[in-house]
This record gives sequence, structure tokens and C-alpha cells, in this order.
Amino acid sequence: MSPPHPSDSDHLSPADVHEKVRRFNHSEFARLLEMEILEARPGYARVRMDTEGKRNLRGFAHGGAIFALADQAFGIAANLGRTHEVALSAQISYLVPAKGTLIAVAECTGQTPQYSSYVVRVFHDDVLVATFDGQGMKQHDK
Repeated sequence: MSPPHPSDSDHLSPADVHEKVRRFNHSEFARLLEMEILEARPGYARVRMDTEGKRNLRGFAHGGAIFALADQAFGIAANLGRTHEVALSAQISYLVPAKGTLIAVAECTGQTPQYSSYVVRVFHDDVLVATFDGQGMKQHDK
């Protein structure tokens, strides 16, 4: 596998990155779950979501909401280069129940010309709530 971060030739201009982040922040699903991108660059993203209104019967963040937050961070980190990526697979491990504001941090762990791998860690304060492993498939223009 090549280095874990996209090559310089894959980088967008700062204005293009800003526009993609704006579009991710204003997507229907992000607005529905009130997710907000705090930081993003090719191969990396930090996304925040409050669990208010997204809790299960026991009062903790619903697993689907946690998965959605992690998947959003994965999607942003994987799509801030010139190559569009789609999720090929994803797996999550829930470690502890959580309430309040969650932060998902996505990082590229490796890539080839066709595929990428990401790990996303979801935190409540300094407590690791869940880990998410995602694989992306690059969609090259023909």
C-alpha cells in the first residue's frame, strides 16, 4: 500500500475544499442529525454531533446515530481529494454507552490507486465510545 495520505496531485484548492465541506454540512442527512464538520482535509476529518433527540430507550446515543456520525466523518475525509470515493464496506465496534456531544475523528490508514482504508474513532470528551473501520473504492473518471 502507498502512504496513508492522498498525494499532492490529488489535493483540491483550499476554496474547493471549503466548498465541499460546506456541501457536506448542508446535506439533508447532516442537517437531519445536526452534524457539523469541525476540521477537514484530504484523508482526515473531525465531525461533531449532539445526541439530544438521537437516544435509545435507555437514554444513550442510538447505535445508528453513532454509526451515521462515523460514516459522515469517513465520507468527508475520503472525498476531499480530486477522486470521488464510495464506501465499499464499514464495520463498527461500540465500546461504551454515551450521551452528550460526540466527536468522530476519521483518518486514512492506507490506500492504493483503487481503494482506501480509514479508521474512525468516536469520542465523548476523552472517552472512546466506538471504533469504525471503513474501506472506500475510488471512482475514476473515464
